[in-house]
Order: sequence, then C-alpha cells, then structure tokens
Amino acid sequence: MPQSPDNLPLALYSAAQVRELDARLIAAGTPGFELMSRAAHAIWRALRRRWPDAGTLTVLAGRGNNAGDGYLVAALALRAGWQVQLLAVGDPLQLQGAAAQARDEARAAGVSVQPWSECTELSGVVVDALLGTGLSGAVREPYAQAIRLLNASGLPVLAVDIPSGLCADSGQVLGVAVRAQLTVTLIGLKLGLFTGVAADWLGELVFADLQAEPALVAAQAWVAQRLAGANVPRVPARPRTVHKGQLGHVLVVGGDRGLAGAALLAAQSALRGGAGMVSLATRGEHLAAAQARVPEVMSAAVASANQLLALGAAASVWVVGPGLGQGAWGRSLLSAACIAEAPQVWDADALNLLAAGAVRMPAGGVITPHPGEAARLLGISSAEVQADRPAAARTLARRYQAVCVLKGAGSLVADPDGQLLLCDRGHPVMAGAGLGDVLAGLIGALLAQGLPAMAAASLAVWLHASAGERLAGQGCGLAASDLCAVIRQLLQEQSAWPN
Repeated sequence: MPQSPDNLPLALYSAAQVRELDARLIAAGTPGFELMSRAAHAIWRALRRRWPDAGTLTVLAGRGNNAGDGYLVAALALRAGWQVQLLAVGDPLQLQGAAAQARDEARAAGVSVQPWSECTELSGVVVDALLGTGLSGAVREPYAQAIRLLNASGLPVLAVDIPSGLCADSGQVLGVAVRAQLTVTLIGLKLGLFTGVAADWLGELVFADLQAEPALVAAQAWVAQRLAGANVPRVPARPRTVHKGQLGHVLVVGGDRGLAGAALLAAQSALRGGAGMVSLATRGEHLAAAQARVPEVMSAAVASANQLLALGAAASVWVVGPGLGQGAWGRSLLSAACIAEAPQVWDADALNLLAAGAVRMPAGGVITPHPGEAARLLGISSAEVQADRPAAARTLARRYQAVCVLKGAGSLVADPDGQLLLCDRGHPVMAGAGLGDVLAGLIGALLAQGLPAMAAASLAVWLHASAGERLAGQGCGLAASDLCAVIRQLLQEQSAWPN
C-alpha cells in the first residue's frame, strides 16, 4: 500500500480487520510475543522522543493484548532507570497467551504490579494500556472511573493503539475516553482515528507497522482510504489549444432574498476551480452585486422553473442549493433541477427540501450534507450521525444513488457501491460560514472538466481542506472567499496543466 507524504499509510481498517491482519502475521511465522515486543519498543521510542526527561512512568493495564504492550513498556522503562509503577485495572491473572508472557517478563524484570485503586496517586507520564480496539459498548467500571481520574490528573498521557473508550470503527466516545497527548497506533490505521471527535482525544498520532510483511498487509482487506497527495485524482491535462467550451459550463442555482452571498461564493469557486464558463441563476435583486463581485460569471434573474430550464439547457453541470431558501421561489427552481439531465451537486437548502420529501434528486450526482443535514435526510439525530459517520455516509450514498460528501472533521466521501474515502486534512480556522458553498462550487467545476462524480468530490474535498491548512497560519477569521485563490494554486500543483 503506498504511503502519503505525512508517512502514514493510505489504507484504513476496521478493528476486526486489524485483528485479522495480526492473526495473518502470526500464522505466517511471526510469534505473537514478538509482535508485542516490537510494539513495546515502538511505544517506548515514541515516549522517549516526546518526554525524554520525564524519568517517571505509570502504566494503567487492562486484561487484553493492549495490557501486554503496557507490561513490556514498563519493563523497558525500568531497565532504563525510570521510576515505574504498573497499576492493574484488570486482573493480571486473566491475561492469556502473549499478554500473560509479557506480564511474566515484566515481573521478572522487577516491575511491581499493584492493583489499581481510586486512591492510588498517578505520576509521571501515564501509559493508557487499558482497553484497546476491542471495545464495542460503553466503558464499564472500574475502567470508566480510572479513565475519569486519569483525565482529571492533568498528567501527560500516551495511549497504546487507541485512547481507551474511543471506538476504533467510528471515532465515537463510548461513554468516556482517555484524552491523550500522544497515541501510538499499531499494525494498521483504524478508521475511527480519523473521523468523528477522534482528533480531540488522540493528541499526536504515531504509526508503527511492527515490521509487518508488506505482501501480507497488501493482501488484507481495508474499509476505507485516506486522501493524500499521492492518491487524489488529477484533472485531465489541458492541450495548449484548449478553449473554454471544452472545460464545461457550471450553472449555480441559489441566492434567495438575503442569501445572495452563498450563491456568489459557489459561483466564484466554480470559476476559480477551472470551469470554462459559469452562470448564476438568482433573484433579480442580486444581479448588480453579482456583476460587480464576479463580472466573469454570467448572472441572470430567474423567477420560475421554466425560466431556469431554459437557462440551464446550455449548462453541463448544475450546482443547486447555496442560498436557495425553502420558500416558494426555491421550491420552484428545485423542481426544475429534478428534471434537468445534467449532472448535479446538491447542497444546503436543496438537501433540506429533499429531506422534507418535496422533491426527488436525479441519480448520479453529488450531495454535500453537514451532520445536521445528513440527520434530516436519514430521519435521525445529528448525534446519531456523528456516532457512526462512515455508516451515515454510505447509507446516504445508497439511498440517493449519489456520491455523498459528509462534511466535518474527517470528511467522508462515499459512493453507492460502498467505496469510502476520508480526508483528514483541514484546520479549526475553517469553522465558519460559506465554506460549504465554496466546496459545492468546486465540485461542480471539477465535474464540468470531465472528472467522474467520485473523483470530483474527493479531489474537491482534499483541495478545500488543504487550502484551509495553508491559510491557517494567518490565524482565525478566515473568510470563505479566501480559499478560492489558494485552491487555484493547489489545483495547479495537482494537475497536469501546462505552466
């Protein structure tokens, strides 16, 4: 599997798939204890790099293989002259196989294993070796109490494989979770590390492949792929004789009274995203502002579905919804979009009207919901969407026979066949109004230039998030329109266009 420039693999696995990969490695001749020893050394190296002068270590150990890693790290720290205490939250006598062997080796090295108590004082760097990736339901006692006290301690925390209490498949907090400053994840990257609320719990993420045989890793099924510079789609090369008519015509539909800005942002983004021509169908009151702000966009006043159909006949892609509103005007224009033959991107109020059952979206397009819109489309709560974002994205893609971009931290791109891509780029400065409108316009521009829906959506998501990262150094207060120029630059870097 190729790796991205950030040195993390592209493949993302479920917890069950990583366990299967672990079993494959053992079956191929690497003993389980050898893998555990490699894990402990990788964890110890990462710990020493992050906290070289700590000198004191507390290990909180559960009763699975995660605990075995913790026992071996404790032995390494003790041999290095650190003060070490290992607190067994799970009964050490219940450890089996390689984990039991690790327990015995730690004790032979002189590690004192004490039962955990709420009165025990934690000190130094704390290693979370409690629960690992096998957790499926809410964290139970005494683990829940141990996690709460650890989080309240204010001590630096290294999580083994995944912060205990965080779901490895969805990124959901299962009642309570360890808040780590450093997470060392092992063998394969877990999908739940990159979406949902995971980013607030992981701290720095370090990956250790444990010297796994590349052929065995490549043969293991994965659940999703990360988007990175190494695998994002490219816009087709432009011949030097190209003209605007060969680069598509995007029609942006939106901008009800008081909502003109959203449609203008989408149109500006489509223009900067390389579409040959861009038209804007909006309220007549907004024409002067549109022509002054983006004179390159052909702005037209539309008041009815028939007018829109006539205007849209020349367009190769429709972007519908930014600032559309849910009133009679917006509903009328959306009824025209429902019967248009061009590929479409539906965003914002187009999705809200779709959720209300007012219209049906033509198959083969792209929908771009945030979690609230996704919840309305699925008839569930936003919390339920966030609890399992991969499942929500896949369900929406199947239900509407469209590529679904589920926005948010760890944005997901799913197609009706179940393919899932994840973008872990982006920055908190992007939490602001209008950025979704820019994304919708950009997807439209890439569709207009010939990319299939999945490729256009995934490239647009990656460009959009990467532009936000590039601008993050300028601080908060990012305006959505700031992204457009940077997206243009990134698109050039990622394309085969002549310089």
